[in-house]
Amino acid sequence: MNFDFSDEQKQLRDEARKFLAEKCSPKVVRAVVDGKQAYDRELWKGLAEMGFLGVAIPEQFGGAGAGHLELCVVAEEMGRALAPVPFSSTVYLAAEAILLAGSDAQKQKWLPLIASGDAIGTFALFEGKGNPSPQAIKLSASGGSLNGVKKPVPDGVIADFAVVAARTGSSGRDTDISLFLVDMKADGVEAKPLTNVDPSRGQAEVTFKNCKAEPLGAANEGWSILSQVLDRAAVLMAFEQVGGADRALEMGRDYALDRIAFGRPIGSFQAVKHMLADMYVSATLARSNCYYGAWALSTNASELPEAAAAARISATQAFQHCSKNNIQVHGGMGFTWEFDCHLYYRRSNATALSLGSLSYWEDALIDRMRKRNAA
Repeated sequence: MNFDFSDEQKQLRDEARKFLAEKCSPKVVRAVVDGKQAYDRELWKGLAEMGFLGVAIPEQFGGAGAGHLELCVVAEEMGRALAPVPFSSTVYLAAEAILLAGSDAQKQKWLPLIASGDAIGTFALFEGKGNPSPQAIKLSASGGSLNGVKKPVPDGVIADFAVVAARTGSSGRDTDISLFLVDMKADGVEAKPLTNVDPSRGQAEVTFKNCKAEPLGAANEGWSILSQVLDRAAVLMAFEQVGGADRALEMGRDYALDRIAFGRPIGSFQAVKHMLADMYVSATLARSNCYYGAWALSTNASELPEAAAAARISATQAFQHCSKNNIQVHGGMGFTWEFDCHLYYRRSNATALSLGSLSYWEDALIDRMRKRNAA
């Protein structure tokens, strides 16, 4: 296939980069990492005013109505800037779940609030260690009430609402799972912050105790909807990871050109050259897979499950590789708090687990390819 973004979409990327360069400096990121605030509210407000929060939300629900390709280029710039806002939990997960399965009333209620920045959403799936699976979901739904614990829940402390995966049957099959919408300020909901490797992406343990919940989508079809949401989010998160990988590569390259040792830039030494070349190869391979994922997502192609897994795998590997080796290129200075290298290393490890581990997506890719070949 031959795919590239249009001139208009590239212009949107340039506008997003310019905006984030002005509003999301490393100082802004560090303020959240240091615990001075849970997220940058001014940046969140600015993203809403620029239309970035609702770029893929239809106009009838208060969004820009542009589409997923536009959201992909915005996601890439969010990753480059390490934007310390609940963008992925709200836009990639909660909004996509509502777009896929929400009733017209639910869309009318929540999507305009997301687009305007007046509502932060999250997706409560995990219940401790382990990867996504129907069997791992123990939180129960009965009589319109939820009981159980979810952790980690991305941005769970600051979220206004959550899409919650709950068990509604006992057969152990996929059809036992349903999705629900929960007001995070309602009675019976308690969110406690968790310590994690990247404080700019908050996580929480959320306890639901006889909490009233509103069904999202058809009963017992939660796992099918959830799988589609994860595939969409995997592509979008992959673009964010590629943005971070590219920025880490640029940081390493710039330092290698500026740092002088033995009278020469360290970038002239073979060992450093090879390290930077390997970083470039991994980032470029990831971008290629991300473009395939963007095409599949924007066209709702049947190849989306495989494309999403491939994008997720390569982008995770690239971001971790580039962020780690960026520290190595910087040498001893790269390990210090004063340099920004650790901010990208933190984010690379946080995003690597946010939708399931690398091994989960590797197994998913193999399984999906086998099924397609057998069909």
